[in-house]
Amino acid sequence: MTKLDLKEMTRPVAKDLQAFNSKLDKYLSAESDLINSVIKHIMASRGKRLRPAILFLSSRGGGYYSPKLVEAALAIELIHTATLLHDDVVDESDIRRGQETINHRWNNLVSVLMGDFLFSRAFVIMVKTGSSEVIDSISRATARVSFGELRQIEECANYDLPESDYIKIISDKTAALFATACEVGPIIKKAPAAQRKKYREFGENVGIAFQIADDLLDFVGVSRKTGKQPGSDLLQGKVTLPLIYSLSKSSKKVRAEIAGILDNGINKTGVKRVVKFVTEQGGIDYAYDIAHNYSDRAGSVLDTMKNSVYLRTLKDILEFTVSRDN
Repeated sequence: MTKLDLKEMTRPVAKDLQAFNSKLDKYLSAESDLINSVIKHIMASRGKRLRPAILFLSSRGGGYYSPKLVEAALAIELIHTATLLHDDVVDESDIRRGQETINHRWNNLVSVLMGDFLFSRAFVIMVKTGSSEVIDSISRATARVSFGELRQIEECANYDLPESDYIKIISDKTAALFATACEVGPIIKKAPAAQRKKYREFGENVGIAFQIADDLLDFVGVSRKTGKQPGSDLLQGKVTLPLIYSLSKSSKKVRAEIAGILDNGINKTGVKRVVKFVTEQGGIDYAYDIAHNYSDRAGSVLDTMKNSVYLRTLKDILEFTVSRDN
């Protein structure tokens, strides 16, 4: 599936997303040529808006919609975008979503400070929800994202990383915001704690499945669709599920060979060798299976909801998260 497919499937909440985009432009305007130029560049490639879409769909599907959710969606998406600007500096990335990164087009300082600018806007906006519990949920998720990013750096080039630690890292750095996106509707509508937990777990499982699928693109993605070169994660020393599984199933001799390639300034030839190794060891198939497992967990939560166009769309999005090619 593609971003165009996603736009079509989120048609049931098109008006919500339109209100989201309208307010986003308003909140990001500033009396600064530099800031406005950078914002214009960011908005030229708006991404999938998956978190806001899931927020609106799950809230409407469960009967928890409120106009205040637009502000919650804005805060969550701006926090997500801010982390991407910081990530691009850490990863020294040149391309994001098929266009130049801010750090490449301007410099690292602009990218970091623009990330801070988006964080500050997000926290101003979330106050407008009028819910201290929403502020608490989004703040906790932001803390989890930061922790997960730091843990990923800490485990860089650790080829003995257990699968459970990998899942915990991506739960924090990616799934945290998905979980919050699904929880804020029930929070604002003062739903029982059990309902909040159910929606939060749905988002958590969607986020984990999404990140595993994203990590798989490093091995199977096409650069013109993903916006980055295959093997980028390998070059940066990121240890993801396909590699973790493949190393765990190989002999000491092969493990030593692959680790040697990864540790000694891996090049394009080395990337091809590692990708071939992961494919032959079943790492790609295994990671797809695990992504589908988490998608199925999320689906089991949806099975408890009343049938509606929003529910059916959420099921389509679950399929999107594990079958996408960009």
